[in-house]
Formats: sequence, structure tokens, C-alpha cells
Amino acid sequence: MKKHWFALLTAFCLMLTACSTTQTAPQASEPAKTETAKVELMISAAASLTDALNELKTQYETEHPGTTLTFNFGGSGKLATQITQGAPSDVFLSASKKDMDGLEEQQLIAKDTRQDFTKNSLVLIAGNTSAVAITSFEELNSAAIKHIAVGEPETVPAGRYAKETLDTLKMWDSLSAQMVFGSDVRQVLTFVESGNAEVGIVYSSDAAASKNVKVLATAKPEWHKPIVYPGAVVSASKNPDAAKAFLAYLTSDKGKAILQKYGFQ
Repeated sequence: MKKHWFALLTAFCLMLTACSTTQTAPQASEPAKTETAKVELMISAAASLTDALNELKTQYETEHPGTTLTFNFGGSGKLATQITQGAPSDVFLSASKKDMDGLEEQQLIAKDTRQDFTKNSLVLIAGNTSAVAITSFEELNSAAIKHIAVGEPETVPAGRYAKETLDTLKMWDSLSAQMVFGSDVRQVLTFVESGNAEVGIVYSSDAAASKNVKVLATAKPEWHKPIVYPGAVVSASKNPDAAKAFLAYLTSDKGKAILQKYGFQ
């Protein structure tokens, strides 16, 4: 009997020893979850680019889910002034070299990122139902025209090109009393669409974007300086790499296709 109890006790002690020396295998820790960094790009862009860039925004954000594009549209001169005054901006897309040149002289853009990305032409428009029957800029002194909508030449490149054109034709001074000035080229388009001006001078891309106007004439290229659109990363950008990536996309085949769709060259 004693031997039986001794055997049971020995077996029990051996079992306790085995349990105390068995170690639980460490559990593998779950890999740390990483989130894609979110970037918001503020893009100061000429008003004439509105429709093209709004479509590009949808396509770009789909292909770059970590990036959000926010646009500040307006006259290029006004946008350049805002950047000079410290307004937050990552990219500047201008409708004229002059406004980009001014920022470059002040070292407010990254010079090595500057590039021309599209071109445009200047057209004379009227409302679709307008009875104005002229077919050239030289006929703007017609008695049927009481108001001519143009962009403010000091801040709106389209207005500057319009003035150059009419100066070349020696008509600016004689027509100045009939001028209705817009704060950007889209406001000029609205003046004509609404009938507040019989005719207006805008870019061909603006005319293509509206179903309510018709083109009466196209300005000859030699009447004004070349209408070239330069783009650049703003020196104060907090997201320079993302800004460069956007500019690269704008000048890619995909970006060019969208610009061409909206009447840019």
C-alpha cells in the first residue's frame, strides 16, 4: 500500500515539474498599421483653366488617393499679388509669362520647376442670339456695339492681350468709353452670356466652354504677345515633392489630353 501511494506521489511531482518548466510560446505581435500621408495642394490658377482643372482634379485624385487638390482661380495678376503677400500656395499656373516673371524675380517660385504647359488664342465673341453681325476685330466701331467686355489689363492677362490687339489696330483709345472691365476672363464671358455686353474678348478655350456664345473672329497672333501658360512650384510650398508631381502630371499625355479637350493648344 505504501508503495502504491509513493508511486502516485512521485508521478504527481513529476507532472508539476513538467508544467512549471513548460513555457508558453510568445505570440507574434501584429504588424503596425501605416496610413498613407494625406497631402492637400493649394493651386493658384488662371480663371481660364477652371473647367479643365476641375476635370483633371477628379482624375488626379483617383490616381493619387493621398492627395487632395484645392484650386484658387482668378486673374493671374491678382493671384501673383496674393502669393507676393504670403497667401498659402503650392503651385502657380499663370495665363501670362509677365506675372510668372515677376514672382521669379522675387525668388517666390522654384525656378527649376518652371515650365510652359499650354497655349491659347484670343477671340471676339457675342451671345448666341445676338444680332451683331461683325466678322472681325476691325469692325468693333460698329454702331450696333454699345459695350465691349474685356479683362482689366492690369491684372487679367486676357485683358492685357485684348489691349495689345486693339492698340495694334489703333482702336483702344477710340473704344475706351465702351469698355466694360471684368476682374477675370470668366467674368468677361458672363457679361456677354448675360447680355450686359454685346461683345467680349476672351480666350478660345473660354468660348469653347460656353454654350451661350459664338465666336465672331479670332485675333491674329502678331497682334499680341504669345499667349503662353507657365506653371511653377511656389518657393514657400510645404509640399514641394507633391507639387512637382502635380506639374509633371499636368504636362503628361493625360494632362495634355484634358487641356486639349477644353480648347487649349
